[in-house]
Amino acid sequence: MTNCHVIEEVRQFARSEERIRAVTLHGSRVNPNAPKDPLMDYDVACFVDDPSGAYYKTNQTWIESFGRLVIMQQNNFEEGYIFLMQFTDGVRIDMSFISIRHARTHIESDTLTKVLLDKEGLLGWVPDPSDRGYYVQMPTKKAFVSLMNELWWIQPYIAKGLWRGELPYAKHMFDSILIDCVRTLLEWYIGMNSDWKTNPGKCSKWFYRFLPKKIYEEFLSLYPSIHPAEIWAALFQTGPFARKIGMELAQRLGYPYPVEDEQNVTRYLKEIQRSAKA
Repeated sequence: MTNCHVIEEVRQFARSEERIRAVTLHGSRVNPNAPKDPLMDYDVACFVDDPSGAYYKTNQTWIESFGRLVIMQQNNFEEGYIFLMQFTDGVRIDMSFISIRHARTHIESDTLTKVLLDKEGLLGWVPDPSDRGYYVQMPTKKAFVSLMNELWWIQPYIAKGLWRGELPYAKHMFDSILIDCVRTLLEWYIGMNSDWKTNPGKCSKWFYRFLPKKIYEEFLSLYPSIHPAEIWAALFQTGPFARKIGMELAQRLGYPYPVEDEQNVTRYLKEIQRSAKA
C-alpha cells in the first residue's frame, strides 16, 4: 500500500468503529526533517471511550482489514495498549488504543503529532508537527562529568574480559556501554554545533547527516569484530577519539575534562594488554 492508502485505511477503520473517537499519527512519518522511505512505520494512536476497555485486545479480527501479518507484538502501557504489526506488503503499523481521557496529555507530550480524525472536535487545537521535542538537550555539568567517568570506568572491564578470554563479555561491554557513551558525546557535539536545535534520530541513526564526514567515519571504525586483536585496537582507538570530542565539549561548555582519569586508565589498559601477551 502507498502512504496515502495506508492513512486512508486507518481513517476508514476509525470511522467504522464507534468506540474510536479520534486518531493521530506520530513519529518520523510526520517529521518534516526526516528522510522518507517506504519502510517507515506508521505510528498511530486511536483514542477510545473508557467503557471500551480492552475490546481491541480481545477482538482482534480488525487486524485483517490492514492486510496479512508477518509477525505481531502486543504490549500494554499505563494509558492503554499497543499492537506492533508488520504486514507482508512491507507496511508496518504500530497502533495504540488510549483512553480519550488521556488524549491531551498524550498529544502535548509529543511534538510530532498530526490529527487524522477527530469525530467531535475532542482533541482541541494541535500545532503542526515539529521535531523540536526531540532536539538534543545541552548536558548539565553533572551529566557531562558522569558520562566521562562512565566512559573511562568501563574500559578496564573490557580489558579484563579480553585478558580472561571472555570475548562475548568484552564485546558486550564495548558495544553496549562504551559505544553508547561515545554516541551520547557525539549527540552533544551535534547539539552544541547547531545551537541545540537538532534531532539526530533514534539510536543516533542520522549521525551521517549532521557529523563531519571524517568524524562520522572515525566513529563507525570504532566498532570491532569479535577478534581479540581488533577489540584491543578499537579500545585504544576509542580513548583518543573520545578525548578529542570530550575536550572540545568541555572547553566550549566550560566543564572539566577528566585528564587524570584518561591518563590512569590508558596506562592501566596497556599494562593489562602486556600481561595478556606475556
